[in-house]
Amino acid sequence: MNIPKLSKKPINKICHGVSWKDDYSWIHQENILEVLKDGNKLLPEVKKYLEDENNFTEKKLSDTKSLQKKLFKEIKGRIKLDDQSLPFKDKKYEYWTKVTKEGDYSKKLRKKIGSDEVETYWDGDIEAKGKKFFNTGDISVSNNDKLLGYSIDDKGSEYFTIYVRRISDKKIIDGPILDTSGSITWSYDDKYFFYTKLDKFHRARKIYRHELGSPINQDKIIFEEKDDRFTCGIGTSSDEKFYFITTSEHTTSEVYFFGKDEKLPKPKLFLKRESGTEYSLDSWNGYFWIHTNKEAKDFKICRSKNESFDKWEEYIPAKDEILIGGFSLLNNWMIRSEIVDALPKLFIRNLKNNKEEELIISDDEVISPGISLMQKDRNTDVLRVGYESPKTPARTYEYNIKTKEKKLVKELEIPSGYERDNYVVRRLNCEGHDGRKIPLTITYHKKTKLDGSAHVLLYGYSSYGYSAPINFSSSRLSLIDRDIIWVTAHARGGMERGMKWWEEGKMLNKKNTFKDYISCAKFLIDKNYTSKGKIIGFGGSAGGLLMASVANEAPSLFLGFIMSVPFVDTLTTNLDHTLPLTVGEFNEFGNAKENKEHFDYIRSYSPYENIKKMDYPNILVTTSLSDNRVLFDEPTKYVAKLRDFKTDNNLLLFKCEMNAGHGGRSGRDAAIEEIAFDYAFALKICNKLSD
Repeated sequence: MNIPKLSKKPINKICHGVSWKDDYSWIHQENILEVLKDGNKLLPEVKKYLEDENNFTEKKLSDTKSLQKKLFKEIKGRIKLDDQSLPFKDKKYEYWTKVTKEGDYSKKLRKKIGSDEVETYWDGDIEAKGKKFFNTGDISVSNNDKLLGYSIDDKGSEYFTIYVRRISDKKIIDGPILDTSGSITWSYDDKYFFYTKLDKFHRARKIYRHELGSPINQDKIIFEEKDDRFTCGIGTSSDEKFYFITTSEHTTSEVYFFGKDEKLPKPKLFLKRESGTEYSLDSWNGYFWIHTNKEAKDFKICRSKNESFDKWEEYIPAKDEILIGGFSLLNNWMIRSEIVDALPKLFIRNLKNNKEEELIISDDEVISPGISLMQKDRNTDVLRVGYESPKTPARTYEYNIKTKEKKLVKELEIPSGYERDNYVVRRLNCEGHDGRKIPLTITYHKKTKLDGSAHVLLYGYSSYGYSAPINFSSSRLSLIDRDIIWVTAHARGGMERGMKWWEEGKMLNKKNTFKDYISCAKFLIDKNYTSKGKIIGFGGSAGGLLMASVANEAPSLFLGFIMSVPFVDTLTTNLDHTLPLTVGEFNEFGNAKENKEHFDYIRSYSPYENIKKMDYPNILVTTSLSDNRVLFDEPTKYVAKLRDFKTDNNLLLFKCEMNAGHGGRSGRDAAIEEIAFDYAFALKICNKLSD
């Protein structure tokens, strides 16, 4: 089968006096956001090329078909197909979620407190019937328990349509409301709901109030964000006294509020936005509670009396390179999180005497803890606390804060069997190019030899201040059981070591992310976890930017790369201020169009711009036609250009899902199939097809 070819139609570009040629920019259509909604508007030539690439990939991986089926069976076999969540007590009902063996989507159930009669008020499989893609933005029951507001995206483009129906007879009584962000916030009297409308650039910048039963064109705008960089949303306070409107970009936020009884909402500003200052707001027990980095790089928690919100009292002070995380409030307690040395921790504080202690629920070195409330009524000393680790399936306990008694109430079951003691988890630090210590989380089977003979899958993301998870994944066992060591590189760009860790991996420091990742790869080789040419890099979205940049800079260290919806045409995207995400990410990557220094820096690492005439490792690139976050044309251009330049005979495969968005295909089985596909590629290049 011939290697697919995309036609070259050179376009000359110029910015800041620099000119360059782009052979493949022509595939970006001016009506690209319309294409996301309707794939039939895609240029026929581009559609044919995508189909050719899909056919080519299928042909090249035909020898993995049986392995993909085997992996699918393995991964699905570790999932309890008939399962349900723990119930949450609202005022009159208990609510929970259920999955079934036969279904692809979840069901939502409830029963009146004290009753045994169970009601299914949402069935995802029924709602998704006949749709090639199905995703919900929100499924929200009204305060009087009679109505269900829900939003649906049936393309993957994240344009959500809102409907309202009666729960009793499932009759739709309102909607459709088109082109929303998907969120639904009910008024406390259930006469209205609030939603956010997307503008022509797919940015959430207007909040509307809709009166049930009234025409959509009569909906009232209660808030409008004027700055293109900011997007907004609305929610309620913990004490159900206020609505909060948060408008933000990645490093700056601003909050407005209004009372629940205001008939004509007039949102009041809490604290005027300041560049680089983030804050969030809650209300509880007569206080506004503020989580902020104002004069506190790694955040702090403050509070102020509701009636004097301009006077703050510092409640949890900032700590150097320890990230003060979010919190939940009960009548007598605050439960909050910290990230200390790249590891999350939980703390409980008595609101009466301010005494605080760490909540330790496991002696594992590396865990991901969390809490959840059992009920809406917060006059309680009991909550749910849980944890998981790379080798420990999720466990949930009912925990009494006063007595410190805990009872195991749910544990993630692995139906096909699982022996926790067969696996080893290590947290190590390697030295970066400038002396900074980079955390790595390493998981492997105890039978795997640490003599350099094993392969490594090195996961990376490290952007937007997002800390890479250290969770349990039953699907990863399919690689780990085959002697592939799974490693997460906590490179700069996340917030594993606080805000400074993020700042050192963004803007004009972005190359630190790539250098840290390469340092991690070299460390794993030096410590005999693996050898040169036995590492597979794996990352998606901004993690795909990381993979593709490293492929340009240090290809010889790697056997291959798996790039999912990768952000690889970084310069082109940054220069286009009409795209959904670009203007909101100036504080993450810079503004190349307006700033020559930013232009030069982004151009120096943008994967597409820096493809070289050289040998590349094996590469698998996947994308989705309806992805509005990383447009499909980015990885399409990247693969086409890489085919022109690479001098090796290694695999370069490209797969475009024609009915999916940024998160891939919808439904349980489809998600498993995508994982099996990626893993089959990894095992193929490791010569483990028969394992």
